Amino acid sequence: MKAFLGTGLLGANFTRALLKKGEQVQVWNRTPEKAKALEAYGAKAFDRVADAVKGADRIHLTLSDDQAVDEVLEQAAPGFDRRAIIVDHTTTSAPGAAKRSAYWKQKGYTYMHAPVFMGPPNALEGTGIMLISGDQEIVKKLEPELSGMTGKLWNLGEQPEKAAAIKLLGNLFHIGLTGSISDLLTLAGSLQVPASELSTLLELLNPAVVAQGRLRKITSNTFDQPSWELSMARKDARLMIEQATSTNKSLTVIPAIAKKMDLWIEKGHGKDDWTIISKDPAGKPVL
Repeated sequence: MKAFLGTGLLGANFTRALLKKGEQVQVWNRTPEKAKALEAYGAKAFDRVADAVKGADRIHLTLSDDQAVDEVLEQAAPGFDRRAIIVDHTTTSAPGAAKRSAYWKQKGYTYMHAPVFMGPPNALEGTGIMLISGDQEIVKKLEPELSGMTGKLWNLGEQPEKAAAIKLLGNLFHIGLTGSISDLLTLAGSLQVPASELSTLLELLNPAVVAQGRLRKITSNTFDQPSWELSMARKDARLMIEQATSTNKSLTVIPAIAKKMDLWIEKGHGKDDWTIISKDPAGKPVL
């Protein structure tokens, strides 16, 4: 039997997917109505989290942050079965995941961090990506059932905090990408370029290939071999900002990057490859 703690959009759809497979699922949520709504699909809702985990051999969590996870687990602990494995899908800090793994191990329980790159539709359909790291014997034990909850289960090895770290890196990419797309749409509007034409532009640029190329360039630390000089890239950033400003629009990402460019130009790196902005102010490479 399984327990699901946290039945927002993601947790609710994970629960519904498990119920469709014939699993028994007990649920709890800080807003009780969200848990009770799942009784229509066959779940059993509880008002007290310690009651929701009684008899469960798997305790899944989809909560908001480190503090919420710590608070809920402490409240649930009186109901833990000794054979239960805690599987936390919450996006948390890496130090928090490591600390919880050690803390609950010392108390005689197994805590595994398994964050996801999945939205609510993925949770219901069993698609997307789930990450996991920690004790590899436990990972092997969990693999068949967790694989059924997602399209891909990515095992990141023994470090209990590794999955949390990779999840944050992935979310950073998503946030940064969305900021860049926002600037793209803003500048397109300023230039009276229809948004429909941007799809063709992105198809031609092939962002996935470009990102891999940028990563290789940055990690090679060969900034003295420019393919696009920093001074020229800064000129283009100026044109973007000026164009947006001329139509009373503002960009989100480009101005911050322009400031970083100015710092390196002031240091005398205007003729270097523009990706030198990936280095920190002390001049050290990122990796």
